[in-house]
Amino acid sequence: MSKRMAAQPGSTDIDTAVLRAAAEWLMRLQSGDASDADRRAFEEWRQQSPLHEAAWQRAESVLNAFDQIPKDLARATLQRVRKRGRRQVLLTLVALAALPATTWLVQRRYPMSGWTADLRTSRGEISTVDLPDGSRVVLATASAVDVAFTPEVRHLILRDGEILVATAHHPSPDARPFLVETPQGGVRALGTRFSVRQFADRVRVCVFEDAVEIQPLHAARIRLSAGQQIDFDNGTTHAIQSVAETAAAWEHGMLVASSMRLADVVAELARYRNGVVRCHPQVADLRVSGAFPLANTDLSFALLEKVLPVRVGGLGGYWVTVEGR
Repeated sequence: MSKRMAAQPGSTDIDTAVLRAAAEWLMRLQSGDASDADRRAFEEWRQQSPLHEAAWQRAESVLNAFDQIPKDLARATLQRVRKRGRRQVLLTLVALAALPATTWLVQRRYPMSGWTADLRTSRGEISTVDLPDGSRVVLATASAVDVAFTPEVRHLILRDGEILVATAHHPSPDARPFLVETPQGGVRALGTRFSVRQFADRVRVCVFEDAVEIQPLHAARIRLSAGQQIDFDNGTTHAIQSVAETAAAWEHGMLVASSMRLADVVAELARYRNGVVRCHPQVADLRVSGAFPLANTDLSFALLEKVLPVRVGGLGGYWVTVEGR
């Protein structure tokens, strides 16, 4: 038995030509017409280089990802891919395999960490909830929050996504504190309206009314007033910046951009739809101004095509690319 060369399937540094070859082999072996000679030739190709093995594992992971999502969704998506012909199937497999992980099909639709939260939204959903004390919290897309109110404290634990909080004003001077906890630290409301967004490595707080007090885990406490925003992580507090008045427009289902980078607009729209959305580097720095509906991101992308020299390509709704014309 031959010894297979070690591979690093998690690496993203695989040449497109190698990924294309892996996609060709995947199509041939999945066709049902592969001969014994084909399978032997495939094994020889697979053993020629660690990159060949890595590319093959990456291509296989695309099919594995489809096996993990709801069958009706997977079937419909694959059928739309196949209708576009052999070349489009190859391009799709190569594009998906080029991602660091193809489990986006599952994770973007069903984020694991939010399944057991007290309050949660699916991708594309915005939900408003009245809390027991009269405060109100709005959950953005794919967000999850635990509610832990006690006689001593009003406590929200942000597990995923973004929330907008409008605290109830309590008549007593010793009212229970209102706290939002994140992995990077806490936010204490001082009778206010503010948002908290959880990124992979940091938190962003925007204050729209009154003030909040921020306490990172390993940095000094800081007070933030209305019209200000700040990013912080466990041990670093970034510079205070001005927050746009329209930064909370998502509460009403709109993304309002004012000279915003196209890449950032695309990233925001991507939060509100399933699948993969990519912006080509050549057009990433184009500036965008306008209002875009979050409940209909297809319309939003169509608007981008009208106001910018870009073309939006799609694949069954689950693969969108924005590139120059």
